[in-house]
Amino acid sequence: MAFAMTMISWSVIEFEREIYICNQLEKALDAIQWGTDYLIKAHTQANVLWSQVGDGYSDHRCWERAEDMTTSRTAYKVDSEHPGSDIAGETAAAMAAASIVFKKYDFAYSEILLSHSKQLFSFADTYQGRYDDFVSDSRHFYPSMGFHDELLWAAAWLFKATNEEYYINYVVDKVASTVETEFDVTQFSWENKYAGLEVLLVKVLTYHGNEAYNQTLDILRAKAEFFLCACVQKNDKENVAMSPGGLLYFKEWCNMLCVSSSAFLLTVYSEYLYTSNSTLNCFIGQVQPVELLKFAQSQANYILGKNPNSMSYLVGYQSNFPTHVHHRGASIPSVSVLSVPVGCFEGYNKWYLRNESNPNVIVGALVGGPNFNDKFDDQRSNYAQNEPTLAGNAPLIGLFARMNKISRSSGEASYDHYAHFYVPVVRFCNLLLEDPEVPTFTHSRKTIVICRNPQ
Repeated sequence: MAFAMTMISWSVIEFEREIYICNQLEKALDAIQWGTDYLIKAHTQANVLWSQVGDGYSDHRCWERAEDMTTSRTAYKVDSEHPGSDIAGETAAAMAAASIVFKKYDFAYSEILLSHSKQLFSFADTYQGRYDDFVSDSRHFYPSMGFHDELLWAAAWLFKATNEEYYINYVVDKVASTVETEFDVTQFSWENKYAGLEVLLVKVLTYHGNEAYNQTLDILRAKAEFFLCACVQKNDKENVAMSPGGLLYFKEWCNMLCVSSSAFLLTVYSEYLYTSNSTLNCFIGQVQPVELLKFAQSQANYILGKNPNSMSYLVGYQSNFPTHVHHRGASIPSVSVLSVPVGCFEGYNKWYLRNESNPNVIVGALVGGPNFNDKFDDQRSNYAQNEPTLAGNAPLIGLFARMNKISRSSGEASYDHYAHFYVPVVRFCNLLLEDPEVPTFTHSRKTIVICRNPQ
């Protein structure tokens, strides 16, 4: 969840005006705050973060709606005696990224997020360890691949949020000591942040302009571009696998999670290259910014139905999409339709195993997607291909907003008509002031005033 909030925030930071043009900015802000409010509540003390609610084994033995859950709701935490630098670091990154988003919308909330982020980073760095060493129940379901990437990820976002040299110096020192062993990556996801970290830092350090960081910038640029070149099939032999239909293929389980996040990185880096008048330097040759954008567009198009199965892997979009999504709430009628409780095993026997489509359409959910040969089995039991995730959906916010800008013009990825338009200036009005002179919503060419109750 923390990674999802980081990615939605990054989407707004990079593509705020495009999201605004889609009339989705307010919804994006609400989505971020929905998550960060929860993360704030989970951070109860400086060195305490509640990281999991429920037991993975008992939860997976039951198939029931959230309203009917009878399984253990035991809560697990990380603290100074049971550290979890990975989960604390990612939560710190989410808070820092969200603080950037809210700084001009709700400054007080932004400061709260930043305070939590700094505390969590200090906790994660001071008491180092993998969270699944202590929250052992997580090891089977969400195993940690290490925590050094999360520490750097958090420090990078904190530097971007604060411009405090301490955080960038932390990154520079760690990069120098670990770059040869830990920075070569083959995916970007909730469990491995290095590719995203590298792209983020290339942008941050380039615009920071401090020559003292040039050596680190060169290292990070080489690492970031190696991954991006692998995605667009421009490395010599070390490219990301690709299906016959043109889909990047990273792993068997929930591959689309990595596809959406990688397509997002390609889009972000394309914008960076275009604005800095640069190209991507790959083993096979130079790649122009528009080529990166076109490749990202091809992945977005595949997700939305331009694929060998003519299926949209975004549920509810187009007429052909997965109808047996591996999701408890979608597969059992809502309590307004079926008011009696659905028991643990009844859910499996009556609803999980049924051949009919889900009674509820989980609109907008990105499922795991097809296999390496573009084959997709729309079965409820096929969790590897048919399970949705927050982490998979989150990068789509920025990706689709940028692709929508393309579709509003020629439909073909291009920078030929990269016209400037005003970024709206938005401020929140405190509705509790009872000021009759402040309208609920006003709109002009340059300024939008959005009044929201800050509860």
